[in-house]
Amino acid sequence: MYKLPITIEALLVLDAIDNRGSFAAAAEQLNKVPSALSYIVQKLEEQLSVTLFVRQGRRSVLTPAGRHLLDEGRKILGAVSKLTEQTQTISYGWEPKIRIAVDSIFNVQEVLASLGLFLNEHPNIEIDLTEEVMNGSWEALIEDRTDLLVGAPAPVPSQQGISTLLLGQFEQAFVVPKGHELTRFTTLISHTDIEDYRTVIVHDSSLTGIPWSSSIIEQSRHFFVGSVEHKIQAIVAGIGIGYLPKQRIQPLLDDGSLVEVKLVSPRQSFDVYLAWKTANKGKGLQTLREIIGQRYNSVT
Repeated sequence: MYKLPITIEALLVLDAIDNRGSFAAAAEQLNKVPSALSYIVQKLEEQLSVTLFVRQGRRSVLTPAGRHLLDEGRKILGAVSKLTEQTQTISYGWEPKIRIAVDSIFNVQEVLASLGLFLNEHPNIEIDLTEEVMNGSWEALIEDRTDLLVGAPAPVPSQQGISTLLLGQFEQAFVVPKGHELTRFTTLISHTDIEDYRTVIVHDSSLTGIPWSSSIIEQSRHFFVGSVEHKIQAIVAGIGIGYLPKQRIQPLLDDGSLVEVKLVSPRQSFDVYLAWKTANKGKGLQTLREIIGQRYNSVT
């Protein structure tokens, strides 16, 4: 079998010499004799037919070819180090990576606070965070595109193998921008009253299932957006009106940027969940669930 001239040991030697400035200092760092390092470098230079180091005073300095080799080699050393850590992590029952989908209705800043706490204790676990909307959130979990679903709205799918934890209830508020005509109504507003106004609608991110059509005023003109955050900003900008979770917009209601108008038939509050596949027994996922659940004073 053909033996590659560039080895992990050779890259570690080059890295140490470059960092310490001399073969002697690098040998001390690596707990080797200088002659051993000289042999490794000389052999590598012969096999590659290049010069890797030149002397500048007392220092050993990389040539352009040597610098390129070490710069790219450090990427390999980093990958090997990461692979070593992940392998050890898995051996103790911890996942190397956790995929998290946050429903657009949920405030991602609160999720990030929980993730920060988790990563402080488990820095070697990678997090892949994505955003989904309505039925697209449940679809991502069912189709194994995510390991943990945060803030998914009711109803919970009937598929077996899904575990959930109730995070709380979201109250829906029908809101308009500051100064909107509907703020001057002195009576409760009906759906007929709002049919002439443009409503802002968030697209369901479902790829294969039937998209949900929550909070659509059928006879109104529609302005479609990709997330609840975009919907909030569109209503503040005066583009349209619509339902929003009150927990997400309370500061905007307090400062008057948005105004809640009372409807004759308001929409009911709805439950939001933390959800995962029951078969997923990873310690990282379990710990993260506990952190998020505790933050929302939920009970398992």
